[in-house]
Amino acid sequence: MDVYQPERRHPKGQARERYAARQRKEMVRRSTDAAAEPELVAEKPVMSRAPYDPGRVNSEVLKGRALVLTRDTLWYVQHKPIILISIVAVIIAAIGIFLGTHILGGRVFPNVWALNTNLGEMSVEEAASTLQNKWTNATQIQLRDGDRIWSATPAEMGLSLDAVKTVEAARAAGLSGIPLGIGVMPVVNMNLLTTQNFLLDLTEQTKILPYNAGFKWDGDTLVGVPGTDGRYLDVAGTMANLQNNLSLIASTGKFDLSMTTSPPDARDPSPFLAQAKQFTAQNFMIKGYDPFTDEHFAWTTDRNTLTSWLEVDKNGLGLRQDVFANFVQAQTASLEKTNNLRYIEPNDSMAKMQDAISGLKPEVDLRIHYRSSVWTVVAGDSGYVIALKNGIPFYQLQLANPGRDWNVPLNIGETVNLPSPDIMVPLDPIPNKRIVVNLKTQSLIAYENGQPVFSWLISSGMDQDPTQPGIYQILSHAEKAKGGSSDLCSSLGCAQWTMNWFMGMYEVVPGLFNGFHGGVLLANGRYLGDGGVGHQFTYGCVMSVDDNAKLLYDWAQDGTMVEILSGIYPPRSELGKEMLAAPVPPPE
Repeated sequence: MDVYQPERRHPKGQARERYAARQRKEMVRRSTDAAAEPELVAEKPVMSRAPYDPGRVNSEVLKGRALVLTRDTLWYVQHKPIILISIVAVIIAAIGIFLGTHILGGRVFPNVWALNTNLGEMSVEEAASTLQNKWTNATQIQLRDGDRIWSATPAEMGLSLDAVKTVEAARAAGLSGIPLGIGVMPVVNMNLLTTQNFLLDLTEQTKILPYNAGFKWDGDTLVGVPGTDGRYLDVAGTMANLQNNLSLIASTGKFDLSMTTSPPDARDPSPFLAQAKQFTAQNFMIKGYDPFTDEHFAWTTDRNTLTSWLEVDKNGLGLRQDVFANFVQAQTASLEKTNNLRYIEPNDSMAKMQDAISGLKPEVDLRIHYRSSVWTVVAGDSGYVIALKNGIPFYQLQLANPGRDWNVPLNIGETVNLPSPDIMVPLDPIPNKRIVVNLKTQSLIAYENGQPVFSWLISSGMDQDPTQPGIYQILSHAEKAKGGSSDLCSSLGCAQWTMNWFMGMYEVVPGLFNGFHGGVLLANGRYLGDGGVGHQFTYGCVMSVDDNAKLLYDWAQDGTMVEILSGIYPPRSELGKEMLAAPVPPPE
């Protein structure tokens, strides 16, 4: 009796069958290869054993297992469709979950960038907050003109970020950032007024003045330096370029300014090289003069500095004003250390320096000026007294304090504006001549180069029309001049007189001058010329004996300084102090 046992299905039977089939195929291949090879004389192999390497062995084992697993997986996919369908379903489900969480959850897809910031996986609120923080606290825009660079924050430039719209653009990028990443442009707005004001302020920082042809020393040789173009910010063009490229500029952090060029007045220095050599070969001296204190200053400079002040302009050899201005500023700073009201006026100094260069002169005289100031009222002060103390006519004090009622008593400690004393010295002063008048002793001394040349008695104004103390200068010359006073007016008119050798020195009121003069021919025909000096006698002028007045008239040029002293106005100069100690001249 035949007994049939049912076929038993072993769990690993199919795997063994596949393995056995592979072994049979491998044996067939090896036998075929051996038959095809020529017979070789076998040599006894030399056996060698490689050193044991546990890492290499484990690696080979892992590779073998991975290979087997891969082949098994492929076999299952090829022979079992349900497995392939399952894998595809899992992948689709994973993609669906991924898309759902980003779309429905309002998140930015991976690897999407804005402002050099990865916004991937962020919610709209998180991404907007991150971008706004980056924009406000960590974004700088480089403003470039070639190699020159300035930096500014977006807020300074009038730029603002629309963070929400930028994030919306990032979300709209979808999956395009996978796998390499994608950047989106930030959405930026511009405040036109703020941007315009920013650029207007930037013009001073960015400008390069045209460089007129100049000169420099190469060892002991003076050589010319060609002129170069200037550069200026084109505000309108820069605004247009900025507005048209807001997103790109914000994204890159770089912006090229629009500039215009301006040619120099002269490019070629060679036609004026000989003149420049002649001027710089001199031992050039810069003199400063304070007409109020009668102080003299002298400044010298080396040839390199002197040469740096020269340029060639449309009129020929001239002054490089921006460089010379540095010297003026330095000397002003030095003067301010002793009196903070003193300064050297730039325009006046430049005009005089230009004149020296044009005439190839070896020196230049610069005047020291004074700023306006403030007077603090003390006991006994009135408007008229303050004017006397500061050497200015009362009407000038009124002009400096418009709206003030001088009939109202002043309070101790309140302040009054004082005009600059320069208003009394409108002409270039003559530095080596000075007339000093002492109202107390009714005397006069004229100094030249610090030495007295004339000394005599004078007659000053009476108490009702006093001579104003202060520092003035000779403003005009007239051999004959008319004078008068409201005190001499009647129903018949105002009496006038004629003065010899009149030199005006200050205005009592606009149009009415006090000055020096000699003999006086009165309206009634009486002549005052040989007496009356030595005491107060005039209506404000300073009168000398006629012959002395003629000497003073011929000696004093317009611009000669005058210092008039009184008990209320002490001397400002050393010569004024010397005058106080001088003996009173004898009567004429």
